[in-house]
Amino acid sequence: MFKLMGNKKLLVLMLAVIVFMVVMGLTVGNRGQLTWPERFVKDTVSWMQGLFYKPARVTADFFDDLRNVRVVYEENKKLKMRLSQYAKDTMRLNDLEAQNKRFKELLGFTERQKQLDNYTYHVAEVISDSPDPYANIVNINLGSKDGMKPDMAVISVDGLLGRVDEVSEFYSSVQLLIDDSANAKGIAATVRGHENDVFGIVNYDREKQTLVMTKIEQTNPIEVGDTIITSGLGEVFPKGIVIGKVTSKEMGEFGITYKANIQPASGFRHLREVLVVEVPAPR
Repeated sequence: MFKLMGNKKLLVLMLAVIVFMVVMGLTVGNRGQLTWPERFVKDTVSWMQGLFYKPARVTADFFDDLRNVRVVYEENKKLKMRLSQYAKDTMRLNDLEAQNKRFKELLGFTERQKQLDNYTYHVAEVISDSPDPYANIVNINLGSKDGMKPDMAVISVDGLLGRVDEVSEFYSSVQLLIDDSANAKGIAATVRGHENDVFGIVNYDREKQTLVMTKIEQTNPIEVGDTIITSGLGEVFPKGIVIGKVTSKEMGEFGITYKANIQPASGFRHLREVLVVEVPAPR
């Protein structure tokens, strides 16, 4: 009985080997079509792969997009920083070029003036304006340690600006010509080319918002277009500094003297650098 059961197991094993060999023979080699078991297995595996592949691909693409967004964000951040730095450098370069141009103009002016007078010109930087909008006072970065004294004339390369008003050790305040306060002083003036024939006093007229030269004798030769300069007679402003040009001439009070409206040669706003005039002491 046990011998019969052993023969059956051997027979089943042999049949299994034979079936396996037959299947191997059918599947091995170049065939134009797959058998239905192979097609079933292939379709099932492909379908299962599709179920997992699409979500995996979407997830992978999502994380790739996140990485790309991060990269773009970092690049934009760096570009913005570079652009901001470039803008700052450009502004600084433009400011330096403008400052260099102004210094060249100041240097050229002082070189030209050496041929006309023996004044000393101190270059000062305007550091602030007066908080009082009606005072017309500016502050400069030169003080008594630099030789500044009250009533020294302050000019630009175009013409007279005003005078030094108050002096501390390191800074000074400058009263501009357009200040008509009680402390403002008139300027003894004349006409270039007629220094010995024309005399008058220049003050600021707030109502007309212009400079006015008064006390001009009727016999004085003064015409529209003439250049008004300091005469040096007032003992405050040295002679020969340009004040402005005559724009109109009319009869003064009581019909005894003339007065002339004057367009200032220099502007009084947005001042950056000025020149303080030092007149050598008489020997």
